Amino acid sequence: MKFRYLGLVAGAVLLAGCGSGGDDKNANAGGSAGSSTSGSGKKLKVGIVFDAGGKGDKSFNDSAYAGIQRAVKELGVDEKDVDSKTEKDYETNLSGLAEAGCDVIFAVGFAQKNALTTVAPKYPNIKFALIDDELAQPNVSSLVFSEEQGSFLAGYLAALTSKTSKIGFVGGKTTPLIKKFETGYIAGAKTANPAIDASGVKYTESWDDTGAGKAAATVLFSSGCDIIFSAAGRCGLGVITAAKEQGKFAIGVDSDQDDQAPGAVLTSMVKHVDEAVFQTIKDVKDNTFKSGTKKFDLKSKGVGLTEFKYTKDKIGDATIKKLDEVSKDIIDGKIVVPATPEELPAFLAKAKK
Repeated sequence: MKFRYLGLVAGAVLLAGCGSGGDDKNANAGGSAGSSTSGSGKKLKVGIVFDAGGKGDKSFNDSAYAGIQRAVKELGVDEKDVDSKTEKDYETNLSGLAEAGCDVIFAVGFAQKNALTTVAPKYPNIKFALIDDELAQPNVSSLVFSEEQGSFLAGYLAALTSKTSKIGFVGGKTTPLIKKFETGYIAGAKTANPAIDASGVKYTESWDDTGAGKAAATVLFSSGCDIIFSAAGRCGLGVITAAKEQGKFAIGVDSDQDDQAPGAVLTSMVKHVDEAVFQTIKDVKDNTFKSGTKKFDLKSKGVGLTEFKYTKDKIGDATIKKLDEVSKDIIDGKIVVPATPEELPAFLAKAKK
């Protein structure tokens, strides 16, 4: 649901209010049984501005929205969600939800940091949460994840499962965040099998072009890769399509995408954005909201793999046992997963010793 009249959004949202349930095509409102109140005694109002790709991406945005939906059901909050066509819309959308009287507003994605830097100080009594980046403001909670740890497990699994000893990676836009996925994936693969060829890496420079995702995956599959991990938002759906058509494996991302093509998705590297969002709303409800950074890692179950619902027989118990052991080593600090390309060579050199 995209904005068609962005210039009027602040006024439109103000009139509609958070969770009004009107006919506004730019946002959905939700309500539920039970009650949840803000400090003023009124029902808690939650707003969310989606990142590029929008609601329905079966990935990052949908994971965040799942947390909102859970809060609607379990905490009885009202919600209003807004899509954005371009990054220029972020500030307008965040301001519109603030003017609508939302008690807490989620900015989904690091691309909204600049907009939130401008908006948050203007509304000191409203709480904001920035997902995937850090912003030091007294009314902002930064929700970040150890993507490299979950990606390490994905790479480890891919290397042990590959029949061609060649695996690939498809990223969205080239950013430090997506490089965390790529770096962790390669580190995990090389740890499992130092001889694995993990050089097949392509970036679509888009979050929502499924055709670009499919095209990139097709090239990598044609080069000999039999497993591809994507961290590209909606583009990743194209990677899954290519895997299904060619009888290869894709690895999903952010949300549990295993059922997008049962049997063709080896696993998904899940970021539990839904849990982070829900807990933040609960903190606001309980008057325990705090600014600062909250990190969700493997230890806190903020990242991890799915349960191999459709592929357990293809993976095997021995590999699953090894994954459990590696997970424990990461949690215990025995394995410190590199998060940047610059850290990768030293990690691999140490791993060979």
